[in-house]
Amino acid sequence: MSLLAHALLGVCSAWTLAGLAATYRVSRRRLAPVDALPPVSVLKPLCGADAGLERNLETFFLQDLPAFELVFGVEDAADPALAVVQTLRKRYPRVAVQVIVHGQAACSLAQAGINPKVRNLRGMLPNAAHDLVLVSDSNVAAPPHYLRELVLTQLSDPRIGLVTNLFAGVGEDTLGAALENVQLNGFCAGGTALPTLLGDSSVVGKSMLFRRSVITELGGLERVKDVLAEDYVLGKIFQHAGYRVAIAPTVLHNVTSKMNCRAFHERHLRWGMLRWRLRPVAYVAELLASPLVLLPLAMATLGPALGVAWCVAVALLRDVGGWSLLRGSDRLWVPLLLSPLRELLILCTWGRALFKRHIRWRNNRVRLGAGTLLFEPKVTRAH
Repeated sequence: MSLLAHALLGVCSAWTLAGLAATYRVSRRRLAPVDALPPVSVLKPLCGADAGLERNLETFFLQDLPAFELVFGVEDAADPALAVVQTLRKRYPRVAVQVIVHGQAACSLAQAGINPKVRNLRGMLPNAAHDLVLVSDSNVAAPPHYLRELVLTQLSDPRIGLVTNLFAGVGEDTLGAALENVQLNGFCAGGTALPTLLGDSSVVGKSMLFRRSVITELGGLERVKDVLAEDYVLGKIFQHAGYRVAIAPTVLHNVTSKMNCRAFHERHLRWGMLRWRLRPVAYVAELLASPLVLLPLAMATLGPALGVAWCVAVALLRDVGGWSLLRGSDRLWVPLLLSPLRELLILCTWGRALFKRHIRWRNNRVRLGAGTLLFEPKVTRAH
């Protein structure tokens, strides 16, 4: 029993260290320069004018790639995000911009797709001028070299079919936002970098670069129009076709400022539901990576004082270490203070995700099936 206990504690410690090592390796990678870089079409699906939208979108007008275009898509001509786009378009007239307004009036939800992001992208993709296409979420802020490093990563190996990035959660103004950023910079960063380096892709849908010609050959975005985890499924589609998934060294900023604690819980409950349906064995194994879960075992094996010290050390190593790799010393007190609370709340969402079957999706209650398949919400008609 003692040998097994020490082995479990060792697995937790080793996984934490491996996640940090993978995060470091990915974010510090050096890329060989290329004389001529191909152009990129950046697809930006929009829905509403979130806080900081103008600031985030402006970073894409300032990219240093020689040739690129920005394609913005909305499903409603009255979407307030369009005013933000027009302001930036006037400010940077030399940047090629397309604005695509499309709806689903001509087809049913079943034909257009239940996932609204994918539905929006399907309306935008045919308008892209270039073969290299980047899908980028609206709450992403990027440094000027972002597109260039994405393209260099894609060109570094002909086997690479899809390129993604790591994200640093920034901008925390509330407790919920701070908890979110601790989770993103610790657990999520290591959980993305390590499996991908080991050949088991974990794609972040906020940043996905691929060739339109290749995705078309693989069946197009139609294959993910009715799944919630379209990023994970796309990564597997590329892998099963013989392509590699790579992570570019640019660490992007995911701006999370005003999230409350309820929204934090609901988001990670939803993400837990995804992981449980996509990889149930790995989801259960996540317990072995939680020092809080293993705390009683650590106390029984190492003694109360050493057991608690081990638990605190592993949690801080993951959360503070991941934060420092992605954000340096900026507000390092946040993970130092919130790591225990984050650990407890995430454990609660982990358990709830096992039994939840429905999510709230655009004010509709939608059932989530195997493989994160979405089932069309039933509409009650008045008689």
